[in-house]
Amino acid sequence: MAYTTVNDQITDAVTQTNVKVLAEGPAMAMGSLFQTASHSTGILFENAVSARQQQNTLSQAAANMGVMQIYSVDTMADAASTEKVSQAGIPDNLSSLMTVLQAFQSR
Repeated sequence: MAYTTVNDQITDAVTQTNVKVLAEGPAMAMGSLFQTASHSTGILFENAVSARQQQNTLSQAAANMGVMQIYSVDTMADAASTEKVSQAGIPDNLSSLMTVLQAFQSR
């Protein structure tokens, strides 16, 4: 193998480049780690917002169902009180009483 001499400036340039690459390794690794951590934190917040939106939807649906049940209870109570006030069931009671009395008279 033939021995050739290399200029000292070229040797210094290559050595400095190698040292620079080795020195930047930890910084590049930490930068990648920070980017990964920030991306994971962003996804965490996206999931938290999505869960909160779904919880709000469920709570609105539950409140809506509760209001509907309250309104239906009031409607049934109003219907029962209206029947009592108007005494709509009395003719039916009187006709059934007459039927029973007629059954006793026929004996």
